[in-house]
Amino acid sequence: MSGFTEALIYIIQTLGSLYLLIVLLRFILQLVRADFYNPLSQFTLKATQPLLKPLRRIIPGLGGLDLASLVLAILVQLLLMVVIILIAGANPLAVGLQLLVWAVIAVTSLFLKIFFFAMIISVILSWVAPGSYNPGAQLVNQICEPLLAPFRRLIPNLGGLDISPIFAFIALNLLDRFVIGNLAAMSGMPAILSPFI
Repeated sequence: MSGFTEALIYIIQTLGSLYLLIVLLRFILQLVRADFYNPLSQFTLKATQPLLKPLRRIIPGLGGLDLASLVLAILVQLLLMVVIILIAGANPLAVGLQLLVWAVIAVTSLFLKIFFFAMIISVILSWVAPGSYNPGAQLVNQICEPLLAPFRRLIPNLGGLDISPIFAFIALNLLDRFVIGNLAAMSGMPAILSPFI
């Protein structure tokens, strides 16, 4: 593969993954019932609305879940993978439905990573600026809270020290490394698509 091809794949992966992140973030924000008046939530809404509006006519929500944004995330991931395979000089039709499986695995991996990095940001903010009001900090806390709540119920508060994020990190890492990693390996995902995992 030439240097130009590698650079082109890198650019497409980076820009496509950024948009994919925004789409999946919209699904997560609705999932955790985040404040949609937050400026960052408003940005996410506006960035995804043009593609989500027609999809919503076909795919309704289900029990409070924004299925249209989840389907859009999988479609964006699928399109990214098809474009990268084409640029690499391979035929995406040769892998057929495996592409859809790879797209679902990659979106699931990104879903877990969003929670993982949101928790890192939340922990750092609790050390650096505890109790500060900031739209970004508020949104991060709203994303983390549903994940941390079950651990907080199980693990007692140790004199004002909340260690529930440690157990949440372990759970997310186990899921990402062993479940998602093994699924990607078993499905035969090619190395060119491995940056998505």
